[in-house]
Amino acid sequence: MHRTIRARRFARGHRFVHGLIVAAFLLVATPAFGAVPGTASAIVHKASVQVHSAPDFNAPTVATLQRDATVKISGQQGLWFQVATAQGASGYVRVNDVRMQYAGNAAAGSNMRALFTGKAGKGRVSETAGVRGIDESDLKSASFDAAQFAKLESYRVSPQAAAADAGSAGWRANKVPYASEFKPQPEQGGKATQKQKRGGLGLARGLLSAVGVGSPASDSAFGVAEASAGKSELEQQEEEIALGPEISGRILGAAKLWNDDAAQRRVNRIGRWMASQTSRPDLPWTFGVIDSRDINAYAAPGGYILVTRGLYELLADDEEVAAVLGHELSHVVQRDHYNVIHKQEKTAALQGVAAEQVQAGGLATSMAKDYVARHGASVMASSLDREAEYRADQAAEIYLARAGFNPLALYAVLQKMTALGAASGNLAQLYKTHPPLDERMDRIDRRGYSSLERYTGRK
Repeated sequence: MHRTIRARRFARGHRFVHGLIVAAFLLVATPAFGAVPGTASAIVHKASVQVHSAPDFNAPTVATLQRDATVKISGQQGLWFQVATAQGASGYVRVNDVRMQYAGNAAAGSNMRALFTGKAGKGRVSETAGVRGIDESDLKSASFDAAQFAKLESYRVSPQAAAADAGSAGWRANKVPYASEFKPQPEQGGKATQKQKRGGLGLARGLLSAVGVGSPASDSAFGVAEASAGKSELEQQEEEIALGPEISGRILGAAKLWNDDAAQRRVNRIGRWMASQTSRPDLPWTFGVIDSRDINAYAAPGGYILVTRGLYELLADDEEVAAVLGHELSHVVQRDHYNVIHKQEKTAALQGVAAEQVQAGGLATSMAKDYVARHGASVMASSLDREAEYRADQAAEIYLARAGFNPLALYAVLQKMTALGAASGNLAQLYKTHPPLDERMDRIDRRGYSSLERYTGRK
């Protein structure tokens, strides 16, 4: 008797759980969101916002909302949110017309994750709960995974192949100015390289030592001078390209590539097309999705960009994938993490580390191996200057417009991450290294779109 009751309860529970799974899948896979269970709160962010009956500027207006009005968001369709107003009207607004509110707790964030998990994840609603996130200690201690790194590079595509794919997808390149864009400086004839400068310093130290003038203090001083010697453009690029594999190989030692061949090829196709729109298209750009529940991305010097599965599954379409990659592209183009490493070299010299250890003979590959042997990939957990993050957001919008995408895609991604809430463990590492999401959107709003306005009207 008791066995029969337990069996019936199990069957009812199994049907209930199965129904939830089916409902969750339909939530993601269905393009129309009229019956989406669960909502997110948002505040009208502009002086006046029109709510359209369909995700189209030409659709009839069903309501006009004033600044600070509250709405409920029940889904996303392209660059439109489906909303319900306090007066009962429902319709669509653009993703930058309202501002998502931070989820009050982790459970609310999980609900939003299910709500906004997009096509990039092929309809998955997994929390990737079986794979823990990556912290700074993991990045520092992880060993180089040669097999995973070889697999990562096997997905690399050529600029020509990416351009062909872009043409097939209807993405057309545009010439969009970027006044503060970083451009590598050409080599100047007759200028001594850092290697030559170090050679001169080393000779001077040797001569002083030969006549008995050398001392630990003078050795330290020469170490500072050598580490601080200006590097030529070629030397900096060589070091970047040498550091990229060493750092990304250790990230892969902490979290392997996600076992999804289509996702790996997709980020390389989109990423390589986006990279061609930057001022440094000739780097060996390589992209991958790592199997981590974190919502984060890593931009190693030299053109290696890794996106977590947690972030990838949150993205709705190619434009949002491109937006995330565009932000990381800027960090590489601007040498943001490379410059952190350069500063650490100087600090090491100031602390009395011999210059031979810092530079390991001055060869780019030796320097990279020596640096990573001491620090692992922990530089990827370093907080950059806030202006570097704001600049990366701006650059992402420029790259999106140049690549034929809508710059508002970045805003949509930031909105969804905001909806997950500060209490979300998946965002813990991102919050440690980036400005608050609302501050990033505030900066975008203050900057406006000016020359990008013609590209923001796209669906």
